[in-house]
Amino acid sequence: MNMPNERLKWLMLFAAVALIACGSQTLAANPPDADQKGPVFLKEPTNRIDFSNSTGAEIECKASGNPMPEIIWIRSDGTAVGDVPGLRQISSDGKLVFPPFRAEDYRQEVHAQVYACLARNQFGSIISRDVHVRAVVSQFYITEAENEYVIKGNAAVVKCKIPSFVADFVQVEAWVDEEGMELWRNNATDAYDGKYLVLPSGELHIREVGPEDGYKSYQCRTKHRLTGETRLSATKGRLVITEPIGSVAPTISGDRLQEQTRKLGHSFSILCQGQAYPHPVFRWYKFIEGTTRKQAVVLNDRVKQVSGTLIIKDAVVEDSGKYLCVVNNSVGGESVETVLTVTAPLSAKIDPPTQTVDFGRPAVFTCQYTGNPIKTVSWMKDGKAIGHSEPVLRIESVKKEDKGMYQCFVRNDQESAEASAELKLGGRFDPPVIRQAFQEETMEPGPSVFLKCVAGGNPTPEISWELDGKKIANNDRYQVGQYVTVNGDVVSYLNITSVHANDGGLYKCIAKSKVGVAEHSAKLNVYGLPYIRQMEKKAIVAGETLIVTCPVAGYPIDSIVWERDNRALPINRKQKVFPNGTLIIENVERNSDQATYTCVAKNQEGYSARGSLEVQVMAPPKLAPFDFGDSPANFEDSVSVSCLVSSGDLPIDIEWLFNGESISYASGIAVLRGGKRTSVLTIDSVHAGHAGNYSCKAKNKAASSEYSAALIVNVPPRWILEPTDKAFAQGSDAKVECKADGFPKPQVTWKKAVGDTPGEYKDLKKSDNIRVEEGTLHVDNIQKTNEGYYLCEAINGIGSGLSAVIMISVQAPPEFTEKLRNQTARRGEPAVLQCEAKGEKPIGILWNMNNMRLDPKNDNRYTIREEILSTGVMSSLSIKRTERSDSALFTCVATNAFGSDDASINMIVQEVPEMPYALKVLDKSGRSVQLSWAQPYDGNSPLDRYIIEFKRSRASWSEIDRVIVPGHTTEAQVQKLSPATTYNIRIVAENAIGTSQSSEAVTIITAEEAPSGKPQNIKVEPVNQTTMRVTWKPPPRTEWNGEILGYYVGYKLSNTNSSYVFETINFITEEGKEHNLELQNLRVYTQYSVVIQAFNKIGAGPLSEEEKQFTAEGTPSQPPSDTACTTLTSQTIRVGWVSPPLESANGVIKTYKVVYAPSDEWYDETKRHYKKTASSDTVLHGLKKYTNYTMQVLATTAGGDGVRSVPIHCQTEPDVPEAPTDVKALVMGNAAILVSWRPPAQPNGIITQYTVYSKAEGAETETKTQKVPHYQMSFEATELEKNKPYEFWVTASTTIGEGQQSKSIVAMPSDQVPAKIASFDDTFTATFKEDAKMPCLAVGAPQPEITWKIKGVEFSANDRMRVLPDGSLLIKSVNRQDAGDYSCHAENSIAKDSITHKLIVLAPPQSPHVTLSATTTDALTVKLKPHEGDTAPLHGYTLHYKPEFGEWETSEVSVDSQKHNIEGLLCGSRYQVYATGFNNIGAGEASDILNTRTKGQKPKLPEKPRFIEVSSNSVSLHFKAWKDGGCPMSHFVVESKKRDQIEWNQISNNVKPDNNYVVLDLEPATWYNLRITAHNSAGFTVAEYDFATLTVTGGTIAPSRDLPELSAEDTIRIILSNLNLVVPVVAALLVIIIAIIVICILRSKGNHHKDDVVYNQTMGPGATLDKRRPDLRDELGYIAPPNRKLPPVPGSNYNTCDRIKRGRGGLRSNHSTWDPRRNPNLYEELKAPPVPMHGNHYGHAHGNAECHYRHPGMEDEICPYATFHLLGFREEMDPTKAMNFQTFPHQNGHAGPVPGHAGTMLPPGHPGHVHSRSGSQSMPRANRYQRKNSQGGQSSIYTPAPEYDDPANCAEEDQYRRYTRVNSQGGSLYSGPGPEYDDPANCAPEEDQYGSQYGGPYGQPYDHYGSRGSMGRRSIGSARNPGNGSPEPPPPPPRNHDMSNSSFNDSKESNEISEAECDRDHGPRGNYGAVKRSPQPKDQRTTEEMRKLIERNETGPKQLQLQQANGAGFTAYDTMAV
Repeated sequence: MNMPNERLKWLMLFAAVALIACGSQTLAANPPDADQKGPVFLKEPTNRIDFSNSTGAEIECKASGNPMPEIIWIRSDGTAVGDVPGLRQISSDGKLVFPPFRAEDYRQEVHAQVYACLARNQFGSIISRDVHVRAVVSQFYITEAENEYVIKGNAAVVKCKIPSFVADFVQVEAWVDEEGMELWRNNATDAYDGKYLVLPSGELHIREVGPEDGYKSYQCRTKHRLTGETRLSATKGRLVITEPIGSVAPTISGDRLQEQTRKLGHSFSILCQGQAYPHPVFRWYKFIEGTTRKQAVVLNDRVKQVSGTLIIKDAVVEDSGKYLCVVNNSVGGESVETVLTVTAPLSAKIDPPTQTVDFGRPAVFTCQYTGNPIKTVSWMKDGKAIGHSEPVLRIESVKKEDKGMYQCFVRNDQESAEASAELKLGGRFDPPVIRQAFQEETMEPGPSVFLKCVAGGNPTPEISWELDGKKIANNDRYQVGQYVTVNGDVVSYLNITSVHANDGGLYKCIAKSKVGVAEHSAKLNVYGLPYIRQMEKKAIVAGETLIVTCPVAGYPIDSIVWERDNRALPINRKQKVFPNGTLIIENVERNSDQATYTCVAKNQEGYSARGSLEVQVMAPPKLAPFDFGDSPANFEDSVSVSCLVSSGDLPIDIEWLFNGESISYASGIAVLRGGKRTSVLTIDSVHAGHAGNYSCKAKNKAASSEYSAALIVNVPPRWILEPTDKAFAQGSDAKVECKADGFPKPQVTWKKAVGDTPGEYKDLKKSDNIRVEEGTLHVDNIQKTNEGYYLCEAINGIGSGLSAVIMISVQAPPEFTEKLRNQTARRGEPAVLQCEAKGEKPIGILWNMNNMRLDPKNDNRYTIREEILSTGVMSSLSIKRTERSDSALFTCVATNAFGSDDASINMIVQEVPEMPYALKVLDKSGRSVQLSWAQPYDGNSPLDRYIIEFKRSRASWSEIDRVIVPGHTTEAQVQKLSPATTYNIRIVAENAIGTSQSSEAVTIITAEEAPSGKPQNIKVEPVNQTTMRVTWKPPPRTEWNGEILGYYVGYKLSNTNSSYVFETINFITEEGKEHNLELQNLRVYTQYSVVIQAFNKIGAGPLSEEEKQFTAEGTPSQPPSDTACTTLTSQTIRVGWVSPPLESANGVIKTYKVVYAPSDEWYDETKRHYKKTASSDTVLHGLKKYTNYTMQVLATTAGGDGVRSVPIHCQTEPDVPEAPTDVKALVMGNAAILVSWRPPAQPNGIITQYTVYSKAEGAETETKTQKVPHYQMSFEATELEKNKPYEFWVTASTTIGEGQQSKSIVAMPSDQVPAKIASFDDTFTATFKEDAKMPCLAVGAPQPEITWKIKGVEFSANDRMRVLPDGSLLIKSVNRQDAGDYSCHAENSIAKDSITHKLIVLAPPQSPHVTLSATTTDALTVKLKPHEGDTAPLHGYTLHYKPEFGEWETSEVSVDSQKHNIEGLLCGSRYQVYATGFNNIGAGEASDILNTRTKGQKPKLPEKPRFIEVSSNSVSLHFKAWKDGGCPMSHFVVESKKRDQIEWNQISNNVKPDNNYVVLDLEPATWYNLRITAHNSAGFTVAEYDFATLTVTGGTIAPSRDLPELSAEDTIRIILSNLNLVVPVVAALLVIIIAIIVICILRSKGNHHKDDVVYNQTMGPGATLDKRRPDLRDELGYIAPPNRKLPPVPGSNYNTCDRIKRGRGGLRSNHSTWDPRRNPNLYEELKAPPVPMHGNHYGHAHGNAECHYRHPGMEDEICPYATFHLLGFREEMDPTKAMNFQTFPHQNGHAGPVPGHAGTMLPPGHPGHVHSRSGSQSMPRANRYQRKNSQGGQSSIYTPAPEYDDPANCAEEDQYRRYTRVNSQGGSLYSGPGPEYDDPANCAPEEDQYGSQYGGPYGQPYDHYGSRGSMGRRSIGSARNPGNGSPEPPPPPPRNHDMSNSSFNDSKESNEISEAECDRDHGPRGNYGAVKRSPQPKDQRTTEEMRKLIERNETGPKQLQLQQANGAGFTAYDTMAV
């Protein structure tokens, strides 16, 4: 035996066992974890990815799982996808990336491929849906619009031809006609009624094509959805329209059967392009699914039909199916079938997504999917197909290999979808595992052996034992036992009692459960001789492999061999023997391998044992093929087939099966056994039931085998259900069955006989109600026309076929095809009603009228006739002459043997309608009017329409316009009218019969509208840099829509989003006149956009088109920046700069100017040089050498030069100097010469030295040189030869080098030395206060005498001037007077010489002249002039200025400025100004201080009605009414109090001037005081107002009145009026006369206060106007009373102006002159008689008797203040009562009866003073502020005290008289505001700002005591109170006023005009200068005198007491300005 082979076998077995055990342990050790799961897609790629090669694409695939799955991209065949450089990449995050690529790099296997994403982890794999990737290479393509041929009147569908290679990506967006009109594809499909419709699929649908459509062409615009590119078609499609010749049957273009696939939710169209003439009718049907029945398509909002095209919007899956379009006209019909598939996106879901199943248990996965259509369902496990195609996957018994990921895929042709689920193994699923086992063991015989195996698993395994492959059973020596431990393990043991050598062998324990098997084997070696256990016979099937192991016992065994026929194996290639005793024989055959094999075991001692094994080889049966022949068997033929078992061991059983079932011999099939191996099957007569599969099955002990063949039988048709004659009721659904079978399956067809007899048949024509389904004939709604003979035929090609003829009869009851119809007839005309009944005859017909039997005998107007037709009976009812009663329901009833039917005719007798009535205007506007009317009787014919006829009022009814209105409405709008136009409108009704009469006409005037036209001829031209002029003309007159009031001109910066700034311009009425406006304060050189719109009272019209224009160019506002200079050479400097910012250029910079000059000449403008350049740098040439230059750069535009830059400085380079300007050579002796020289004029640098050259003349001697320091100007040449001429010249040197040589001079040493001066004539400049030295170096022998002359006068030394030893003249501390000529004289005995120097003294400038040129509110203009005595050039001025209470400020002024503006000053303020000049020496002396002031004043009081607006609980303050005095307002302080209170309440201390302010929370019907303090930079003004709030109902309250007792003056008047009573008493008369004289004297003195009274005489009965005052009438102005604006009274047309103006004679007559014709209800009625008034409370003074200011368009205005004191004086007056309303004269304080009056206004004793007020200021403490009464008892209401400018210099009593109330005798009603102080330092009165305009009856003009800008001077005057018979005051100036024109007083507006409109004094004015004073100083008393009089009680104690006791008189009301 071969032992190594045996060992190898054992090793293999051990390895197998270990592997199983290991695997089992692994599975058991790792139970399923809840957190671990297989992959699931998070982001799955879509089905289709189309992209352009220019964009590329990224396909993302993400999956989750635990552990995280790996992402792999695969192709559809499952192979992995890798990177293709530049074309395809897989990123690290799992994306499949296709970068953009060039067209030539396209690769189909990359860019047109189906990909899938695979995700896998250890629990399984899943594959994504198919991803169809398609890259589209941008290709040129063109689209073409095709011509469409169409019959006129039909619908045309124009198509856009798109090339197929881009058809998937390009779609039609719109169609464009030749006029450019675009028709867009309307996916909303809501525009179906128009002529044109672009279908959702892109075709252009044109309805009702006419000849004009043939001239149009169309282009389609397409869009590429990947690239976004749009393009128009290359060709234009046209309609080729043909005119029909005769009738044309419908023709269909295109296929008769079409298929469409559309997506869910999309809109699309199904075309049915049929054309015919006459125009065809299109009907759409849809087949019921699964049947041939169809029903009409229901049209709704989603499904529309346009001509023959069916449009379906928002498609749903239910729309899928087969559609039929039927096209019919009178000639014929056609049809088109379309199979529509609406695809819905596929989606799938597996339920459950995860399940855990125990071993052996079933698992079920259900695939739930949606979408349409679904073609296939398939399943995959872990990425591999499992061949299951049902929605439900069921695993009956789960095994270990079933765990993993399952996927369900649903697919159709377009897309796919998948879902995944995971199957996990349950917890009981633990295969057995050997946990502990026995080991190989070698032992001696005898003892017992214990073998143990421990196994675990779930379920608990069973353990069995084997010895050498044979199961061990319990016997007396072998005992097997087992038990289960507490942890579920099974412990099994094998006990062998007293082991023998024969017990040795391979022991195996096998643990087995239904989950799996685990086993362990090991050898037990027992010492002993070899022993082989008996082997049983082994049977094996031929062809299999035999494996057998020799069961050897004994130990040790040296070898085990197998033998056959005493030959050791192997003896051929099939045999293999292993050392462990295993024999393997492959592919066992009976002939070669069936034998007895012997196993021989030996040990080393040579003992052996043998054992035999008989191997039997069995042969399985093998069948020979058989069949029934190539062709099918015919019916009733005989067939036979034989089954032969070609090989196999006997005995063999042979069995025949038919279709898998055992053959029954009763079926006509015979089986005959033809030997042991053959069986024959025979069928004598074949019929249809014999067709099928026949199988022969052979079986022996070894195996079984089977072979099958199919028998096909041809069977002729035969009836299953033969049709028979049928009769059906008409209208029912008929059904006739005809069924036959056979093979092949016969085709059943139906035909109908031609005519009424059978014989000739034709195919049934396909129609709506006849169909054949599976041989059954269906006739829906069968009719008589369907009656006849029918043939059913069944044919399958076998035999002649079957046929049957049947008769189908239709039994018809009477039937009316029309059940109900309307018939109309005109009234009075004949009519015929017809009923046609179809059905089986005979048919009887009766007539009913309104359900009552109609008998013609009863009414001869009716006649009935009958006519027999082929299909039934026609009955006619004739009416000779129709009447309105014939409008009824006529019914005809038909009856026959099969039933009855009826039909109704609704007879309508018609006539023309009646005319509409009640025509009303509901609403109107400028261009339309809304009308309504009542519907008239319609004449029994529906009103087709109403015709609204309208015309302009001046036109005739023949020139009318019409509006057609549908007949169902009774309201309509007439449009396209012209605004502001009168129209006549009427209406007529119309029905089918005719037209009614016209309704009554209504007249309307359309409303105005805003203008509809734009202004014309707009021009915008620049005027200057900040102004543009806009000119324009009005819009066309027809577009005014009213009267244009003006224009809004808007402007803004162009190219900005800011809004326009509008200005308003009034309309110019002159025809054709151009309007213009100058827009100012614009930016320089800036483009503005200007628009203009006209407006009328309705609103503004349209904006004009923008007109753009630039303002004129300005000068640059900023200098060039970064100016820099660089010295290039000694005469050139480069200057560079950067352009100023663009926004500051203010124009186009044309050039730059460089201004330059030497720095020491810079101050002199004339010395400056200019260079222009267009570049940003330049080089300055020709400069002085070694000179410091100052430079400035400026930019220049067309507007001029801009701002200069800051000066910069550069110095030119040094150069060699010029030659010394002069040289002298002076003989000093016989051997010496003095050479002197003057320095060079241009040193061109710093002189470092001079070089003196000398040379003996005429000799060839060398030139001598001598260096001389730069400060030395002479050189003494010595050691010269006597009488020998010498030549000298001099050069100067700088650091650059030696300069030019001076002129040569020749001198000759000599003994004689004349006096000579070496110095030169020169000009010396000395600085003021510094020392000056002028040289005079002289030579000579003898020594010359040096003398000096100053300005020609001999010089004598003094403290400041002396001659130095060297002859120089020294001047200390030079002053201006030292300037002049200085001459030096040198003289000796030989000669004399002289030189003259000029001394210039540079001193600071002297004081310049400063004069004021002009002033404005915020600027001063001054003129500057230098002092005449200035010698040094002036460089400029410094201007110093300061406000009165501020700091000094300065401003630099150039020397050439004639004038200078000081800007940014305070308005209305004093300023001090002086100037100093400066030059290069320094600043000079200051000029005289100029005291001046800016213009502007303190705020000015407004007109009260403009300022105050009162309501019941608040007062509105309109601060815009204040005048600012020229200085802008800063803020207001508002205070208020009730009239009877003392303390003021501050409401706000910072009210802005532009706002309106409302004082809230006031009490109704209450008097209040209001104090306003207005502030501006010039000061502040205080004003007080008195007002009463309105009542709760909006009414006004009466003024409060305190009527005093009669004064002494009144008493005297009474006495004077009754002089006749005292005539007899002479003494009494004399006393009375004396008393009167005394009183008059006293009064004349008391009425003239100093500075208080202008005109204050008592206007008693005897008083006359002072003739000495010719200027009196100029002073009779009036002071503003409390600005009480009268509110309009509801229901009142009363006008205050009217009251005054009508009462012009109020100062002349005894009664009021208000117009009694006016509505008297002004204010609350007073039943008591009116009280008298002291003073003329409502009369006007001169200049104000009438309003001179006329409001535009207003004839009457409200005169301010006139009615203020008339509150409560309303009387319902007639002309007779008017006499009772009178103006009472001043009667010494008392009012009494006046004879001659019609009546008195007061009862006797009633107090006469009318009005009393509390003071408007805080009342005085103690007696400091006293009320002063003048001698006359009348109390003035407003009387301010005098005013002073300087409280320090004014009288003490006047310190408080500012708030003193002074009652003048004349009782002035209103006085001006109190005194005011402006400048405490100045009491001098300023100019009178207001003059006498505030004088007159309300008080004197305001005395002005304020400083600049204060309120006007206010003088106090008295009211004139003319009594009865008093002279008339001066008449007021005439006014252009039509007294008869009072129409405007009747309007509301007249009382709402601000009273301030009237408060314009246009009359002569008083002097604005000094205060008006009385011309009689002696009659006037000073304030001091008055004070003393009051203290002595001399001014009339009675009056004073009365006033103090009763509050008599009018309480003073001061309006103060402080």
